[in-house]
Amino acid sequence: MRNNNTSPQGHSDPQVSIRLATFDQYRSLLFFHRLSNAGSVADAEDMLQETFIRWQQSAEEDVRSPRAFLVTIISRLCINHLQSARAQREEYAGEWLPEPVMTGPGSDPFGIIRVDESLSMAFLVLLERLTPVERAVFLLREVFEYDYSEIASILGQSEVNCRQILRRARQHVSAMRPRFEPARSSRDDLLASFLAATGTGEMQGLIDLLSKDVVLHSDGGGNAIAVPNEVHGADRVARGILGALRRLVPRTLVRRLAQINGEPGLVNYLDGKPHSVLTIEADGDRIRAIYIITNPEKLAHLPPLE
Repeated sequence: MRNNNTSPQGHSDPQVSIRLATFDQYRSLLFFHRLSNAGSVADAEDMLQETFIRWQQSAEEDVRSPRAFLVTIISRLCINHLQSARAQREEYAGEWLPEPVMTGPGSDPFGIIRVDESLSMAFLVLLERLTPVERAVFLLREVFEYDYSEIASILGQSEVNCRQILRRARQHVSAMRPRFEPARSSRDDLLASFLAATGTGEMQGLIDLLSKDVVLHSDGGGNAIAVPNEVHGADRVARGILGALRRLVPRTLVRRLAQINGEPGLVNYLDGKPHSVLTIEADGDRIRAIYIITNPEKLAHLPPLE
């Protein structure tokens, strides 16, 4: 992760110092809001920087509530970014997945990444099904617990519109969310069993770990390792993974278990640099989704092999 210290230091002006202190107070909220909106660390940092600049340039009479003012800035920047990014993603080679974020102990030296369901790969992929405005309303209400009046003010919408937008967003989200959240220990065990089965090439053992409607998501940015579309079904997913391991994956990879977006995962390294990231989504005692990212641009922010 790049240096998130977006605020300059050493100012003697008391007003500037107050502004810096206030921004730092809400830095983690703003960064997490941006990250959950775009799934990109670089974009989150850039947007945080832009929010800070606008905060510093704002007039005192325009700021009734610093928290509301800052969230309004970053929310509107997020909507603008997502609207422009949507067209780019339609031309993206293969499936587009959010950027993986390492969330284990010590992976966030600035202490600004909040780890919960709303950062998981499954949840971020789910949010991609929403329009930019639906996504903003859903996050502000369901994740950040803003009142409808606050959301209306932040987004420049009426309260009635915000309620209607949220209802549509909830319908989309509830239709795709898993029925229940398995225990962390169960997910760890599933990942260990998955890695053992793929390591031995045991087809039936791998199929037994997968739900019947399992989905394989892979994002390679057009490279040969990732499949261009989602793969559905336990048999097809198992064959696809084992086939790719035999034909496409370098034998010299070094793998390390890691927490990815709050979930058990794996980072593979080639010549000391991140080569691919894998994480799973569990549904009870089975794997319901597998996410593999090999696009080098989305792995560049990850630390090298120690």
